[in-house]
Amino acid sequence: MPCTTLLVGKNASYDGSTLIARNDDSQSTRFTPKKLAVIHPEQQNRVYETVLSHLKIQLPDHPMRYTAMPNALKGEGIWAASGINEAEVAMTATETITSNPRVLGADPLVEYDEETNTPGGIGEEDIVYLVLPYIHSAREGVLRLGSLLEKYGTYEMNGIAFSDHDEIWWLETIGGHHWIARRVPDDAYVVMPNQLGIDTFDLKDAFTTKENHLCSDDLKEFIEKNHLCLNLDDSFNARYAFGSHDDSDHVYNTPRDWFIRRYLNPHTYKWDGENADFTPFSDDIPWTMVPERKITVEDVKYALSTHFQNTPYDPYITRGDLSNKGALRPVGINRNDFLSVLQVRQGQEPIEWFTFGSNVFNTLVPLYIHIDTVPEYYSNTTGEVSTDNFYWANRLIGAMADACDKQSAIHIERYQRVVQSHSHHIIHTYDELIENETDEVRKTELRHEANQKAADMLKKETSKTLHLVLDELSFTMKNKFARSDA
Repeated sequence: MPCTTLLVGKNASYDGSTLIARNDDSQSTRFTPKKLAVIHPEQQNRVYETVLSHLKIQLPDHPMRYTAMPNALKGEGIWAASGINEAEVAMTATETITSNPRVLGADPLVEYDEETNTPGGIGEEDIVYLVLPYIHSAREGVLRLGSLLEKYGTYEMNGIAFSDHDEIWWLETIGGHHWIARRVPDDAYVVMPNQLGIDTFDLKDAFTTKENHLCSDDLKEFIEKNHLCLNLDDSFNARYAFGSHDDSDHVYNTPRDWFIRRYLNPHTYKWDGENADFTPFSDDIPWTMVPERKITVEDVKYALSTHFQNTPYDPYITRGDLSNKGALRPVGINRNDFLSVLQVRQGQEPIEWFTFGSNVFNTLVPLYIHIDTVPEYYSNTTGEVSTDNFYWANRLIGAMADACDKQSAIHIERYQRVVQSHSHHIIHTYDELIENETDEVRKTELRHEANQKAADMLKKETSKTLHLVLDELSFTMKNKFARSDA
């Protein structure tokens, strides 16, 4: 799936949380309705069969409860996508990434063979379901997924993020069976568009102390046998070895990375004009970067909603040179299915922030994750358009606000500000109530109460915004006429 990922280490975030966030975007010319769910141990199959690759996998006993963002409609599998388990480990999967013919020729993707009915490997459809219920740390998540990749292979190139209270790890698949993973520095952040991103990779660490680097067991031999290292010195750049170097990256991938870095590090480098350090077409933007200030949840939302504001590439620009308008793929696109920001906090319960639809026009809402059910407004996504659920309401707001973006901008700004302000107030209120409560049953009741209060507030504000945007668009209809009745 086309997506964008942002990872923020605990010392780079505003409150010491680890933050892993990802847009899940549909493929071109389609939309995938999503919903929020809680998956309980009894709902987790002990034998899992993939839909796309027809592979059967035996799963461990004793899975944990976890939140998920599955497809709302049946047909292509679960696609659990993003969530936090009861051990407070978060995971988002996957970011579709790129590779090159040398890698894919040396270790081909494991695709389903329809003629012989030979199963394929695992993919985005499966990965959260196969990993998240069974892990107790981010590092453990990397190792479990790595073992599955080595055993079953994969039919696509993917990047996957894991986080816990202390660490964030990012894993990238390499061909059909190989993989690398690198720990995100605590004081840094990472931006991942749809291309292999890890640059410097310490093979010595990966094969000795494994402090900040992990990989498949035979990676050294794989690199040497297939002449994959392209460095001229003794260092190793994984992006050179395993990544793509295509012209299409400069339209689709590197511009997204450039714009988010430009937002989070506006003064660190020269981003525009002649003699810029980095441009939308740069292949060498560092994988990690220390931000100029601490990063908030609102920063993450803004970064994953951007559309090249105040640049010649903005699809909404109306003045000046319009020759590059809409030329580059934005982060906030019409086909955003959902955004999740998984906030694993220090000394407090994790919060899962999420939203549906085009990020330019939607707003985040928080969810306490130690719960039995989620509010109906988040979970009742239907196949038919309905204003009774958050997914379709956001889709409607986005399509109409885009069609009259200048008139609707004030309503969208207010919607985002009001919902996120109320959301923080709900968290502040219920954090204290939950912390002071000793009875576990009552704690769970308080979490459900907080989540429902947020949902009720969100539904009210979403309905109000939908009404306002509908009016603005209706006033621009071609059959309008200035004169009213005499």
